[in-house]
Amino acid sequence: MNILVTGGAGFIGSHLVDLLLDNGHKVTCADNLYLGRMKNIRHRLKDKNFKFYKLDVLDFKKLNEVFRKGGFDAVFHLVANSQIKQKKVDTKLDLRLNFLSTHNVLEAMRLNHVKAIVFASSSAIFGETDNRLITEDTGPLRPISFYGASKLASEAYISAFAHNFRLQAWLIRFPNVVGGRATHGILYDLLHKLKRNDRAVTVLGNGRQDKPYLHVKELVEAMVFVWQKAKGSYNYFNLGPDSTIKISKIIVILMKELGLKGRTRIKYAGGERGWTGDVPRYRYSLKKIRKLGWKARLSSEQAVRLSVRELKEEYGF
Repeated sequence: MNILVTGGAGFIGSHLVDLLLDNGHKVTCADNLYLGRMKNIRHRLKDKNFKFYKLDVLDFKKLNEVFRKGGFDAVFHLVANSQIKQKKVDTKLDLRLNFLSTHNVLEAMRLNHVKAIVFASSSAIFGETDNRLITEDTGPLRPISFYGASKLASEAYISAFAHNFRLQAWLIRFPNVVGGRATHGILYDLLHKLKRNDRAVTVLGNGRQDKPYLHVKELVEAMVFVWQKAKGSYNYFNLGPDSTIKISKIIVILMKELGLKGRTRIKYAGGERGWTGDVPRYRYSLKKIRKLGWKARLSSEQAVRLSVRELKEEYGF
């Protein structure tokens, strides 16, 4: 098939591009390189089935031209502001990068008769759930971050477009994702801090935050699996491993894998949340995705450990 991947030079997007090409699809990547990196896709530039456009999907005229030329069968829409944690809150950032980018993609699909979209959604749409097991239909949905709010609004617009213009949609609600090529997240942040100073590091929150972590390669495999197997007009799934892991355990793994155990002073900043808008703990119900036939091979701890090994090589530890 002929597939457009928005955000295809990013952390998750580049792994998805690799998988789709390896599976024999034609792939066009659109990325403005705001968070994406050319090094993530450079090994694919000579592939006859791959095209890259340095493109901001908020530029609708240029985006629509790519659609007009592309003749796409499906779109995997991953463009987003993945920097949920912000030093200074910008209430328009997620509106533009998450929601308006999704609207532009949907409108270009409508005008160019593309009928299939796979959307990267998030656990952040649920907000705080008092540690209840989150099913796909848990509600009411009350996101506490602008990121979560913009993802929820995007889901609603995809639903409306699907109903009005007979699109088929697959919404994948990500947990925390780790692995090589990371551009954000706890491992990325801590490795950058330790690269500057491996004698002491400050960890956000109190260390008791407890969440599921999925390795990026398993995530993209699951996205493609859902796209191929779920046959409804509007499909939505939680993805994740069975287990969760506490931040304090992640720190233990990180110190051991980097050879810094007993050498680096760990300081916790304190507070239940890592940052404003952080959901400190949640648990997904995976009954629906299990019924479809998918299960993560790695536990949260195994995914974190593998990711530390991948990233420490990238960062030269």
